[in-house]
Amino acid sequence: MEQVEGKNPVREALRAGTKVDRLVLAKGSERSLREILELASETGTPIEWREREWLDRKSQTRGHQGVIAWRKPMGYVELPELVARAYERSGEPLIVVLDGIQDPHNLGSVLRTAEAVGAHGVVIPKRRAVGLTATVAKVSAGAVEYVPVAQVTNLSQAMATLKEAGLWVVGADMAGETLHFEADLTGPMALVIGGEGKGLARLTKERCDLTVRLPMYGQINSLNAAVAAGIMMYEVVRQRASTKSNQK
Repeated sequence: MEQVEGKNPVREALRAGTKVDRLVLAKGSERSLREILELASETGTPIEWREREWLDRKSQTRGHQGVIAWRKPMGYVELPELVARAYERSGEPLIVVLDGIQDPHNLGSVLRTAEAVGAHGVVIPKRRAVGLTATVAKVSAGAVEYVPVAQVTNLSQAMATLKEAGLWVVGADMAGETLHFEADLTGPMALVIGGEGKGLARLTKERCDLTVRLPMYGQINSLNAAVAAGIMMYEVVRQRASTKSNQK
């Protein structure tokens, strides 16, 4: 079984209809966990009450907030299914491709932003990258329940598949061809974000239709991967909103 810890992740798991096999709450937390108690009652999820010290020992994230749930492992979707779902939801899919993100906090943050902007999925490699873990779920604040994730063996081939499906593949790179706000980021889009410290791998960069750079005016010449992903996603949202506004 897989642990889900924290108020937001557990609440969203229950709201999303995820089958929770075991739900343990800290004694004395009835008031702060009222919404989770109500959702557990609605879904017929059994509840156990334990001393907070017991949850401290079991916690993987050290941030359980008085609640830990056990569920079947979070599943991945196949890339073709992710793309098909994206087109079903929108004529302009937005998919985020992560090239070697190893910090679970970064992946969790990307998923949280992806859910917030209405992105249709995230693609990650199987090797040399973090997968869906309890920490990722905690940092995502429950977004992992709503954003489908495809884990692929070959990232370069996955990008080729996205191109064949009609998506324009844009990579964020310090040596990008143009500034991100000067590029056309409307239409079906796959945003490619590099890993911590290394950026985009050479083959990944070569697969991109376009590379863009974020303006840097300070002394530090790089951004946290999750921050860069957030800026790129919201630029897509801004441009799409502007386009729709101009069409009215």
